[in-house]
Amino acid sequence: MTDTAVDEPMLAEPTEHHLSAFGQLVTGPPGAGKSTYCHGMHQFLTALGRPVSIINLDPAVTNPPYPCAISICDLITLDSVMEEFGLGPNGAMLYCIEYLEANFDWLLEQLDALLETQGGNGYIVIDTPGQAELWTNHNSLRHIVERLTKLDYRLAAVHLTDAHAITDASKYISAVLLALRAMLQLEMPHINVLSKIDMLNSFDNLPFNLDYYTEVQDLSYLLRTLEDEPRAKRFAKLNAAMVELIEDFSLVGFETLAVEDKDSMMHLVRLIDKVTGYVFMPGEDNSTTAENAHALFSSASGLIPGKYQDISDIQERWGDRREEFDEAQMNDWEQEWAHRHRQQAVKAAVAQGGGGSGGDASGDGDGLKADDVE
Repeated sequence: MTDTAVDEPMLAEPTEHHLSAFGQLVTGPPGAGKSTYCHGMHQFLTALGRPVSIINLDPAVTNPPYPCAISICDLITLDSVMEEFGLGPNGAMLYCIEYLEANFDWLLEQLDALLETQGGNGYIVIDTPGQAELWTNHNSLRHIVERLTKLDYRLAAVHLTDAHAITDASKYISAVLLALRAMLQLEMPHINVLSKIDMLNSFDNLPFNLDYYTEVQDLSYLLRTLEDEPRAKRFAKLNAAMVELIEDFSLVGFETLAVEDKDSMMHLVRLIDKVTGYVFMPGEDNSTTAENAHALFSSASGLIPGKYQDISDIQERWGDRREEFDEAQMNDWEQEWAHRHRQQAVKAAVAQGGGGSGGDASGDGDGLKADDVE
């Protein structure tokens, strides 16, 4: 599609078989950190040896901040629709997603070509627009996901919410209600995440511990704090009704995430793998050792291991003791990099010395081999 007209796309020829993949559908309101999350997830999984591709479904973002394998902007852009039909940003966004639904064959063709290059065993992360209507009451995105699911795509919705919402009772209730609506609308494995939890130490004193907000416990306590707000008194019955609705469904809970913290990312990746049934088994040519990679990703069943399993540990990590933990983590990283450097040096020496002795650095059959390096 050009920037000045909405042209009809070239549709893929119908085929009997399509490739499929595991992956994530990333949703959330503007400012929740979706693009940052997608970029961080790409870097994290790539570093661990898992093949991953990011799909951009936001027609307003022509130059995303992450490596983009497929972009809706190659099919249609927000600016071109606004110019062609005189629509505002919201109407144009809905039109673009409806256009993608009508031209699902284009998306499927792009996915098949992408997965073919990965040997039919890929992993995708789908970045979506921040417009809430798309995953609360508009059906096009849901229909796209349903069609992918019928083609054996194993996707989980990762719904991001800025952790700053917990500092204000009304914002928090709204965020929980929005997450609940997304769960009911998309009808797929769903994980709600409080993003930017590393900013916890910058928040004012919270009236409750962090686990109150992640477990979405008795929200009637929040109603009492709302009564202290002059503007909220007029909406007391409405607030009570929303709280009752949330508690009647009793579906919403939150994980926490700090994108730059590997333990936090690892915990979330393992949880996503568990709900989708994904187990990563690296090939022989993978730079990550089979033993380590299998330990990292074989979480399709069983408990989710991790350094910070208890929410109180997370509150301590990112709250009052953040500086202390940051210093300890920096020391761990330095030791890890030093260990890796020693590994690489020994392996390089083994490779260089084993050229004429069958892989034996000493040449007498008793030297250090690369497999001896832990």
